[in-house]
Amino acid sequence: MPANTDHHQVVIVGAGAAGIATASSLIARDPTLDVALIDPSDVHYYQPGWTMVGAGVFEAPSTARTLASVIPPGVCWIKARVQGFDPAAQQVTLEGGRTLGYQQLVVCPGLKLDWDAIDGLSDTLGRNGVTSNYRFDLAPYTWELVQALKQGRALFTQPPMPIKCAGAPQKALYLSCDHWLRNGQLGDVKASFFNAGAVLFGVPDYVPALMAYIDKYGVDLNYSQRLVAVDGPNRRATFVRTLADGSSETRNEAFDMLHVVPPQVAPDFIRTSPLADAAGWVDVDPHTLRHRRFANIHALGDVASTSNAKTAAAARKQAPVVANNVLVALGRLPTLAQYDGYGSCPLTVERGKIVLAEFTYGGKLAPSFPRWLLDGCKPTRLAWLLKAKVLPPLYWQAMLKGREWLARPQPLFTEAEQ
Repeated sequence: MPANTDHHQVVIVGAGAAGIATASSLIARDPTLDVALIDPSDVHYYQPGWTMVGAGVFEAPSTARTLASVIPPGVCWIKARVQGFDPAAQQVTLEGGRTLGYQQLVVCPGLKLDWDAIDGLSDTLGRNGVTSNYRFDLAPYTWELVQALKQGRALFTQPPMPIKCAGAPQKALYLSCDHWLRNGQLGDVKASFFNAGAVLFGVPDYVPALMAYIDKYGVDLNYSQRLVAVDGPNRRATFVRTLADGSSETRNEAFDMLHVVPPQVAPDFIRTSPLADAAGWVDVDPHTLRHRRFANIHALGDVASTSNAKTAAAARKQAPVVANNVLVALGRLPTLAQYDGYGSCPLTVERGKIVLAEFTYGGKLAPSFPRWLLDGCKPTRLAWLLKAKVLPPLYWQAMLKGREWLARPQPLFTEAEQ
């Protein structure tokens, strides 16, 4: 492993799915590169597995490994928090004031789950029937609640976009309802879905299959309803709905179980940095993933300003593009690569069946398999087997190790796309 110096050819901020995959793709292309990875964590999580934990399909420990065990050989791990950026000096400032110089910077620290944006939520998470599959420690509690609830009201929420894995709030709903249906309890358990958005899913082609399950489970579906407060001890949730004339109305709902997905924003040290756009995300070209103002900075994953779905599948496609384009910037490769906006969301509509949503920028369908084999617009057993059996080892053994199965970057052909 290279010495922990104060300057590296490539510095990567964040060792989540995007950061590890990018580091591995870089080293796979050029083992001589001096790459440093900055992250304060001790554990790396397979976050797509948490919905399955919340349904009793996976065990939580299977979604976690030590960060040290997934750092690519030859990459210098700097266990620290990033405090700020100085693009003019080509430096990253770490907590405590230490600075780290770079030739090329890759920014992928993920996003921030803003639990405190909902009044009272932080005080009651993990008790009083309030849970979320968006946290490793809470996903098992979701499954406990689902099994224990025999009658009453179960509320599931979805905040305003953008969020990490836009289908995950629904996955919790469908898998919970499937359990109650199989155990003859769905008539006594009434499920409601409160979506801050105006549509069930952003790509219309997948909505009919999802609506069929909304109807099957008898879900009370509510649009334009944003969760603003939770009273855990009294089991009350407060929602605000913005009306067409700009005014708003408030409603209070009783619950026996509440699955919350919090609002999500860029990390504080990103939002206050010169790298951010007006919304706080790292301002990059949607195809090259290169920063719009700083040519030696790239970003990918949840923190990037791109309009794709914020999923691990997106990061899997983005990492090889960034690795390629960083090496172009260093003069080690000749041709820029482009990202087409690919994202994938395996919507677990019942235990054993999934609607496999795959799409690129603009909601254009982008299936990985021929339709005769797997029709992503319909719930299939094969898609479930992919999610349950194939994707976890693909994540650990391929994506995080720079093996780019179905993720080879495509060249950027036209000037207009740069």
